[in-house]
Amino acid sequence: MYSVRKLKLKKTAQLDALVLASGDLYSRTVVSFWRTVRKQGIWLKPSSMMRWQNCDNLHAHSADAVVQSFYAGLKSWRARRKENPESKPPRKRRRFYKVQWKNSAIRLRDGDLILSNGKGNAPLIVPWQWDTPTLVELGWNGDGYELRAIYSNASVGVPLGAEIAGVDLGEIHLAATHDGQECRIYNGRYLRSVRRYQNKRKGELSAQLDHMKRGSKRHKRLKVSKRRILVKIDNQVRDILHKQTTKLVSTLHQGGVQTVVIGDVRDIRQDLDCGTKANQKLHQWLLGKTRWLISYKAERLGMSIALQDEAYTSQTCPQCGSRHKPIGRLYRCGCGFRYHRDGVGAYNIRAKYLGNFGSAVVGAMASPIGVRYAL
Repeated sequence: MYSVRKLKLKKTAQLDALVLASGDLYSRTVVSFWRTVRKQGIWLKPSSMMRWQNCDNLHAHSADAVVQSFYAGLKSWRARRKENPESKPPRKRRRFYKVQWKNSAIRLRDGDLILSNGKGNAPLIVPWQWDTPTLVELGWNGDGYELRAIYSNASVGVPLGAEIAGVDLGEIHLAATHDGQECRIYNGRYLRSVRRYQNKRKGELSAQLDHMKRGSKRHKRLKVSKRRILVKIDNQVRDILHKQTTKLVSTLHQGGVQTVVIGDVRDIRQDLDCGTKANQKLHQWLLGKTRWLISYKAERLGMSIALQDEAYTSQTCPQCGSRHKPIGRLYRCGCGFRYHRDGVGAYNIRAKYLGNFGSAVVGAMASPIGVRYAL
């Protein structure tokens, strides 16, 4: 897995010089390779070509990357011509070509990304508020220069000091989020009512089927009717989940959140015995579906996802660090702290991820914002 962060750059003389130098090196590599093949019948190895060709205006590893790009195209052609004998190898010269900086040429210092261009050359310095990437590429996207920072996995590339939001999934409320400043409670009562209606209709229709002869016309018609009714309710549930999770993710994205930390409750049903009604609610809790919807929608917008153990997050006071089980939807602590219990859970999930779980809150926490499902 890898992730890419893109940044548009204005055209400058330094950028023009870099892509021109890279294009010249690529053209020399193409000419030298095919001239050797034509005159001596030898296919030079990449290591030999990299020792032969160099560029004084680029970092040594950046020059190697240009040569390696040509050989990657050559390898692709050799694999492709097995299916299509008419496919052509890379022979075209390039006036401009992309520039790549590997890990050895990348530094991050005082909020600037410093890309080395070799000894005696001025480095390319770009304001950068994210972590250090493993590979950086400079290219042209059709209307301007674009810097592409590549990270080894999706959990890297989070802006330094960027917004991190904790998400507490719930059965009564679909989710609660806290980004360190604002708390939002996404109401799940309409979803619960639809699920209760689903259980009621399923029970009524099943009871009617039990009083009919199996295989009869009435039995077959009622089975078709039951299937149609339940599919309709499933579509309603899916619509509610999509609208609520889309609202949640888009709100976090607009607020500049780059990392979404979701409370890990995957093992909550193990050895569960909270009574008949509570067991039914928890076993029908769509926590996996909700987590998946939030995850893929957040990743599609460039945010990273992390799972955090939420043990005691709804029981620990964010202000004094004491622990006790709340009663009802309001968390009350002996130190005088009062807040919505789901908001406390979201805040502590975020704090646990940041490593300051149980530390005191600076100032008063803003009142949570309720978000209801909109038809």
